[in-house]
Amino acid sequence: MQKEVADINASGILPPGVHLDRIYDRSDLIHLTIHTVLENLVAGIALIFFLQWAFLGNLRSAIIVAATIPFALAFAILILVLQGESANLLSVGALDFGLVVDASVIMVENIFRHMVERSAHVEGGRGHYTLASRFSAVLGASHEVSRGIFFAAAIIIASFLPLFTLTGVEGHIFGPMAKTYAYAITGGLIATFTVAPVLATMLLPDKLSEVETWIVARLRRLYEPAAAFALGNRILAIGGVLLLLGGAMVGVRSLGIEFLPHLEEGNMYIRASLPASISLEAGQPVVDGVRRMIAQYPEVESVLSAHGRPDDGTDSTGFFNAEFFVPLKPTGSWPAGVTKETLTAELSKKLQAKYPGVDFSFSQYIEDNVEEAASGVKGANSIKLFGPDLPTLEKYADAIKAEMAKVKGIEDLGVFQSLGQPTVRIDVDRARASRYGLTPDDINATVAAAIGGQSAADLYEKGTDRHFPIVVRLKAEQRDSLDAIRRITVGAPSPNGNGTIQVPLSEVADIKLTSGASFIYREHQERYIPIKFSVRGRDLGGAVEEARARITRTVHLPPGYHLEWAGELDNLTNAVARLEVVVPISLLLILLLLYANFGSIRDSLLAFSAIPMAIIGGVLALALTGTAFSISSAIGFVALFGIAVMDGILVVTTYNHAIDEYMGRQGALATTVRHSLRPVVMTCLVAAIGLLPAAISNGIGSQVQKPLALVVVGGMTLAPLLILLVLPVLIDRFSRRVPPGDRGAHGRDVGHHPHPTADSGEMPA
Repeated sequence: MQKEVADINASGILPPGVHLDRIYDRSDLIHLTIHTVLENLVAGIALIFFLQWAFLGNLRSAIIVAATIPFALAFAILILVLQGESANLLSVGALDFGLVVDASVIMVENIFRHMVERSAHVEGGRGHYTLASRFSAVLGASHEVSRGIFFAAAIIIASFLPLFTLTGVEGHIFGPMAKTYAYAITGGLIATFTVAPVLATMLLPDKLSEVETWIVARLRRLYEPAAAFALGNRILAIGGVLLLLGGAMVGVRSLGIEFLPHLEEGNMYIRASLPASISLEAGQPVVDGVRRMIAQYPEVESVLSAHGRPDDGTDSTGFFNAEFFVPLKPTGSWPAGVTKETLTAELSKKLQAKYPGVDFSFSQYIEDNVEEAASGVKGANSIKLFGPDLPTLEKYADAIKAEMAKVKGIEDLGVFQSLGQPTVRIDVDRARASRYGLTPDDINATVAAAIGGQSAADLYEKGTDRHFPIVVRLKAEQRDSLDAIRRITVGAPSPNGNGTIQVPLSEVADIKLTSGASFIYREHQERYIPIKFSVRGRDLGGAVEEARARITRTVHLPPGYHLEWAGELDNLTNAVARLEVVVPISLLLILLLLYANFGSIRDSLLAFSAIPMAIIGGVLALALTGTAFSISSAIGFVALFGIAVMDGILVVTTYNHAIDEYMGRQGALATTVRHSLRPVVMTCLVAAIGLLPAAISNGIGSQVQKPLALVVVGGMTLAPLLILLVLPVLIDRFSRRVPPGDRGAHGRDVGHHPHPTADSGEMPA
């Protein structure tokens, strides 16, 4: 397109002084968004690499883990290309590579630990450094965690099941994200079982020692006494996490509600609704004045106005409608202290003050198109008042508008008027018409021909069968006023029966100017009037709930009239209703996968208990940042399910392996505490760090993914503390796992009697 425009400008086919100039190019937004996404991705990958290095203390291990990222990304892109799908802001921008590499982290950490044990055996004179022993150590370590990793990855994919069921706007946004996550996790899983063990065999040296890094040593120094205290005070530990969970549930209710965060597009789209009966000539000075006022702001790059409706009829509106496209300069060049919100508020205030009676609404170019397509109303949100009678509809619409104006945060409030169109009303007086021998049909036919015109003949195009009607009607000066219309004559039979006489229309009909319908909205075979509004400086859900309560309390609709809330809130309601059904199904599927992994309901529930522990941090992150609950943050909570369960599987599996090695309960718990610290903290922090740049980013394109990132970062920052302290306590209280020799004939755990070597942690002789 850019090349064609340049060619036209250079070709000389345009008149002198005329050239084509770009007004709106969406590639600018795409480039800015891509820059933001790539910046966040690169920063996230770098942070993941350095975190691995900091925890493992081994550069080669960190490289092995990091190698999973390009493999998973390449696999996801390959599947997207094969499926003919495109990447978008959320499908790539919200991709948490920390989550993708979690399986590889567990695999490499376990291989590293086994290689250290192998090195210790050889250095102790109990073996040799051979290729066979290296393969054996890597295979043994891989086999030890492969089942847990596979089920953890399957659970993560299952946790994204709700995203596949979303429809509408949210489905178009988050559906590609769910697919991309599934592809990337699958690619990461393949790399974990293939690339990671091979690279570990090739890169890790024979001589390795378990040297805890400074950060792990400090964490262990804090954690082990805290874990011992929690195990010694089980009621306090369990009660504390229940108290936190209860606080989180209360906190959720205090969060604001919105459908989706608004993607910053770097422009404004301002719509002005003038009086319904205004003409094009009368409205143009207002449009010009508004355009000049907007252009005075230094933040504005240019202003383009559109008045009326397009010639192709794709937008059914009248001369009362004026739209202004306002591209903005980069925010870096704005005066200090000016934001998009303050600019919008100041501009709205000045426009309303200068043009009273004109309703203004502020949106963005893409956002406005999406909102209008979703609700059918030119506005971010609207109330649709349905009923049969237009005057009654307008009466109650004005009452609703008056109540909504009292609600804090409600802006750009206006009623789309259906009445107000000047209409010439001609009522035939049957009694007077009958005196002249005229019927209503005679009079209507004359009026229709005189004012509207009547086909007198056809004009045929030479050489074809195409023809066009030749319409005849009175001159403009004979029909452009009420007096002229009253003087239109109607032919009537002469009283003596010879010929006709001409009777003025005013003699047989009443002609008057009335206010008629200018615009009639219909939906579901009913008339309705929209009351449009936007919400600024407050969450959508809180403002709408207050408005709904006011309207219900003070505006009582007559029979046959009802309200519908359209726009963002309607989309949010539909999406939440769907998630309320699908999320429990997803959680049930996670439980089934856990049972398939453990073969025990108790162990499945213990691993599942990590989910509420992760949710606490996500709620806290939203509350501390003042972020409203939205579909984006809801998807963040869904993402937490899989990550938290992975760590739950890790801790429970570590305990079960310790019991299976004939350690007593206390010895197994001590082993669990000792071995779980590093992998749990690494997997949680890697998931959090991977989205940390997105959580703190404020660039164009970051707004939609930010709530999702905040939830994951908050949840995964607090989750390791709760999982590592409380889950061992829950295992100690509820697990019935016993050494293999103490199980019943059918392999069931029959008790938790300690083995003779209960607390030694050693194998029996």
